[in-house]
Formats: sequence, structure tokens, C-alpha cells
Amino acid sequence: MQSTPPGRPVEAAFPAQTPAAAQIFTTVLSHGPLTRSGVADRTGLSAAAVTKAVRPLIEAGYLVEDTDDARRALGRPANPVRVDAGRALFIGVKATGDELIGVLTDLCCRIRVARHLPLTDPAPGAVLAALAGLVRELLTEAEGFGVPVLGLGLAVSGDVDRAEGVVRYSPFLEWRDVALAELATMTTGLPVTVENDVRALTVAEQWFGAGVGLDDFAVVTVGAGIGCGLVVHGQVVAGAHGVAGEIGHVAIDPAGPLCHCGNRGCVEAIAADAAILARVRETTGAAVTDTAEAVALAHRGHPGVREVYAAAGTAIGRGIATVANLLGPQRVIISGEGLAAYDLFAEQIRDTFAAYAFGSAARCDVQTRPLPFEEWARGAAATAIQSFIRSETGSDTHRQRLNGAAPRAQHAH
Repeated sequence: MQSTPPGRPVEAAFPAQTPAAAQIFTTVLSHGPLTRSGVADRTGLSAAAVTKAVRPLIEAGYLVEDTDDARRALGRPANPVRVDAGRALFIGVKATGDELIGVLTDLCCRIRVARHLPLTDPAPGAVLAALAGLVRELLTEAEGFGVPVLGLGLAVSGDVDRAEGVVRYSPFLEWRDVALAELATMTTGLPVTVENDVRALTVAEQWFGAGVGLDDFAVVTVGAGIGCGLVVHGQVVAGAHGVAGEIGHVAIDPAGPLCHCGNRGCVEAIAADAAILARVRETTGAAVTDTAEAVALAHRGHPGVREVYAAAGTAIGRGIATVANLLGPQRVIISGEGLAAYDLFAEQIRDTFAAYAFGSAARCDVQTRPLPFEEWARGAAATAIQSFIRSETGSDTHRQRLNGAAPRAQHAH
């Protein structure tokens, strides 16, 4: 399988080979166009360091300089630089229990093509075969743009070790210890980054969404599971064991329902879609099969169903307050497919958060941001862009370990 359009040479490594150069590029990516002095102000680097780093990026075509005659006429000769979005393409794929969602993005992570592919078998071999077909289709689409596809990002729920490229445990796919980056690299021929789906979405929000310009924020996702991505001091954090931000497994009711993790009363055991459906069926006696039916029952005023959603909102509010109390983020962004029911539990989330957030933590800006699954796939593409800029992927690290070499430093994981 080709990773570049026919007739194009294999792409060289990204020219930003130092952490400072990568920082400069990502600053322009998120905030540009910026003058060199503007980049220096935002990064805290010297003007000389910025000038030195920008030059090879312009020569390689990743940055372009806006030469505006009107700007010079107004006495502002400093030309801003911006990322050339069309310089390269990336693929992102989000895997759910029953579907692959794939996107082809440009270097600024704008979606150019999106595809959905049903999954009938969640076994790793079957998923890899489906992934190969989806990537092949997106690579064919990429040929029309005339620039190379430089990376593939895969977003999977659960415990994911990005540095090793391994899915330790994914409850919805029922995977354990799957070396996904290595397998996907062999299957597709592309450099592969594997990341937890919520952290991937958080990378996209940090660089291109509601987290741009914030040093400390969280993304809380509501739906099939309850997830949380954390940005602390400008870095997306995974923790020493890759499970930082698991607010879905914060136990808020020791006598509550049993969670799939083995504990009782976790936020996820009360507020995830499956938990809500089980409680709605128990409350109504009706064979409610999906969340749309449950939401419709609640909107028709069924008191028992509305109470189920109120309890879910209370649990989510407790989880968000826990994040605010521990980390003091500037903003919490609530997203996920569960927002279809947001009007049913928004009041409980807000009131519970206010009741349990300690002191100034209650000043945290809590926002809702409905995002379709294509945006989760875009998050996967964002991790591929991030790995390319920093010259690191899980599959690269794995190969280095096999060869006995020390892996490159892993930044912002």
C-alpha cells in the first residue's frame, strides 16, 4: 500500500528537529498567522531562536510568509507566518464497538474527507482488515490532493499506552494487550500513533478547539463511557500508567450499581448510556433498546425516566467537581454523544458541580460542546500530526526498543 500519491518521493522527516522548533511550529499552527516577534512573545523564546527555527520550516514549505504590501505601507514591515495547510495530509480513525470512523485531514487538521465503516467483528484481526480497507480508500482520495499522507492516528477507548503503541484494555472492543501501532503499521505502511480516544479529542481541542490558549483545562465526555482528558501546564497528561483522568471510575456511591470495573457506584455505572438504559428498563418495565427511546420517554414527561437522567447529571457533576478540586482547570469542556440528553440533566450537573466544587474551583468555566464522531477521528489525526511534528510514533518507539536503542523522548503524552 502506498503512503504517498503515485510519483511522489517518500517524504523526508519534519525539519523541526528540536523541542523549541516543534513548539514554534505548533504555536503558529494554533494561533497563526503570527509575526516572528509574536511567536517569541507566545513561546518565551528569543527572537533569534524563532528566526533560526522558522527559516527551514519556510524552506521546506511547512510555513509560508504573508507578504502584504498594505502592511508595509502602514509601516508594519514584519510579515506574519502561517502554516501551509495543504502541505501534507493525515488520516485519523476512531474505533467504536461497531464502527470505524475515518477522516482525511490537512496539516491544520481540517477534515477533507470522512468515511464510516461498520464493524461486524471486534476481534483485532477483523478490525485490522477493516482498517486496511478504510485507509486504502482514504489514500485513494488523497491522491487527488497531490501531497503525501504522512501519518495515521488511531483513537481507541480504554487503557492505551501511546508510547508503546499498545491497547492495554479496551472494554468496548474487548481487547487486551494488542500491539496496535505495530500491527497497523505493517498493515497500512504508514507511521501510526495510537491514543486513548478522549486524550486524542483533547489534543484536537488544545490545538484547534475550545482549549486553544489555555494552559489548564479538561475535556469530559459523556456517552458509552465517561471519559476525561486533562491538560496541565500546557501538556496533555496520561499519568505514569496511562490512566490519568479516569473520572468514570470515581466511586460516588458505595452502595450504587456494580460497574464493569468491579467496583460499585462509579460515575460510569450511573451515567454511561448502558447504565441509564438498564435503569430506565428497570423503572418502566419497557423494552427500551437505545438512548433515543429513553430520551423520548423522558421528554414525554415520564417521571421515573426523568429521575434516572437527574441521577446521571448528579453523578457527572460530582465527577467534574472532583476534577476541578484536584487540578483547578480554567475550563471544563463537556462533550460526547450523551449530550443528546443534555437538557435532561444540565441543571443537575450545574447544581452538583456548584455544591461540590471547593472555593475558587467553582469559578471554572464549564462549557458544553457537542461533537460528532468525525471530530473524534479528527482528534486521532491531530495525534498523528503531533507525532510527525515531534518525530515520534508508538510504532517508531517499538522498533527502537526491538533494536536495542533508547526511544526518543516522549513529549506531552
